[in-house]
Amino acid sequence: MLRVEELEQRNLLSVVYTPAQISKGYGFNLTGLNGVGETIAIIDAYNTPSISSDLHTFDQTFGLSDPTLKAVNQYGQTPSGSRNSGWAIETALDVEWAHALAPAATILLVEATSANLGPLLQGVDYARNQPGVVVVSMSWGTNEFSSETSYDYHFTTPSGHAGITFVAASGDSGAGTIWPAVSPNVLAVGGTSLMLDSNGNYLSESAWNGSGGGYSTYESEPSWQYGVQASGYRTIPDVAFDADPNTGVYVYHKGWYAVGGTSFGAPAWSAIIALADQARTNVGLASLNHLQTYIYSLPSRDFHDITTGSNGFPATPGYDLATGLGSPVVNYLVQDLTSSFAPTTSTPTSLPIHSTHSAIDFLFAWDKEWENE
Repeated sequence: MLRVEELEQRNLLSVVYTPAQISKGYGFNLTGLNGVGETIAIIDAYNTPSISSDLHTFDQTFGLSDPTLKAVNQYGQTPSGSRNSGWAIETALDVEWAHALAPAATILLVEATSANLGPLLQGVDYARNQPGVVVVSMSWGTNEFSSETSYDYHFTTPSGHAGITFVAASGDSGAGTIWPAVSPNVLAVGGTSLMLDSNGNYLSESAWNGSGGGYSTYESEPSWQYGVQASGYRTIPDVAFDADPNTGVYVYHKGWYAVGGTSFGAPAWSAIIALADQARTNVGLASLNHLQTYIYSLPSRDFHDITTGSNGFPATPGYDLATGLGSPVVNYLVQDLTSSFAPTTSTPTSLPIHSTHSAIDFLFAWDKEWENE
């Protein structure tokens, strides 16, 4: 992995973006929102004791104020025990960038005691039952398995709780599907290569060749995808965000790293949801519930339609299996989720009950980090 010794060296490296550049490029800066009053839950594995100090260094460097950050394990206790260097960078990426793009949102970091499926899902269950949580971010995944539908209930909003959207990265190995991104109960985020000019203005995007995407083996096609595909199976991704390590972002964990992967897209889209929920609260609307179930009904202006590049499936006009509906035009997306489009908090009846680890400078670390029970 590439260590960035000094931020001033960035022009000597592949493109590495700052929070201000990503914010301007995608239109976060045009919303006038900061996520205040909303809580983003992030599920990661292993104990990263330095996360608060890492975040503070990141914030000082980029002129951000430290957020309210609470770190617990899947039981709600103070994290302790095993550490893992790869997951520590993943944790730093998730926390720092969810905060950078929704700077006043509260961050609830749930650090499962291992990368086994059981503890991670216990972490999801803890997070979804906490008051104030409006989005749960999961930058991890595993190959699909035959009993996966019996676990999909973990990604549902508890009765009586404000609406929650569950967000997962689609994977970093190109065409193919992983779980939980492929669950119909989850908003799946694919990856792009993002080009901005020197002032942070959006120029173009193409599908990143590592972006996960394709047809599920076990999950049925949800009714809300009928307008974009007719395979009979759930397809991913739903949406996309910058992921190419060549157009990566700065992450601090005891030193500076340039980081890419769809793991970046999950906390970034979680920040978008926090901003939209803040805007909805401001006008007396309830928080979003399972955004993926109605995102296909949003106006086309809410997305950059990505039509170049491939992950094995080509990016095409409209929905495709590399970038989904496209990457966000955040100011329009938030506006349309607040004004002309006002979903309810009820769980859609079409939902069945039943580490996308980041690519860090070309390092793919899914299989070796995920341990099936």
